[in-house]
Amino acid sequence: MEHRILYRPTYSLAEIRLEEGEAIQAEAGAMVYMSENVKLETKMKGGVLGALKRTLLGGESFFVNTYRAHGGDGTIGLAPPYQGDITHHTLSGELFVQSGSFLACSPEVDIDIKWGGAKTFFGREGLFLLKMKGEGSVFLSSFGAIHEVELRGESFVVDTGHIVAFTPGVDFSLRRAGGMKEALLSGEGLVAEFSGHGKLYLQTRSVGSFMNWLLPLLPSREG
Repeated sequence: MEHRILYRPTYSLAEIRLEEGEAIQAEAGAMVYMSENVKLETKMKGGVLGALKRTLLGGESFFVNTYRAHGGDGTIGLAPPYQGDITHHTLSGELFVQSGSFLACSPEVDIDIKWGGAKTFFGREGLFLLKMKGEGSVFLSSFGAIHEVELRGESFVVDTGHIVAFTPGVDFSLRRAGGMKEALLSGEGLVAEFSGHGKLYLQTRSVGSFMNWLLPLLPSREG
């Protein structure tokens, strides 16, 4: 499976070349274009219970679309619903992804829901993470550009709205950005402190912060 990521980092598009019989599975609505010999298969990955779990707990689509090349090589273009970046991760083991950042992966990759623990209760992104397991390609999307950080035993503090994904070997805890005054007045609130050895994928913009900026500008019903 060959790929290239175009128009980075604001309006990224993943163009994936599939060999005869090769397939890619993607979130519903992610397809921008495809060649004539790429065929669409829509199904519930993991059966009804697995699909319900991902939808209700992980915020993902109930159905997963699989695109497969028939009768020769094919090409498909995929993009997220918002402006932002796409990155490719070669999976060999596990990867933990925040809900909404999954774009596509190889059919061999298993997608499950992982309980993030009570420490994620106050995190803006919710209690559950997508747990991706197996070997193959994973495409992640972000709001804004993607920034990669390699941890080698040190700690690293991230605003919770900017987390995209992280690899095994990395753990985190939530805490206030500063004291009580800073938590109330700085606009930062809670942050995640990561530690260990592995890779972080971060997004340079936060959907929550963007909405907080946008909502006061929208006209009211009375207006």
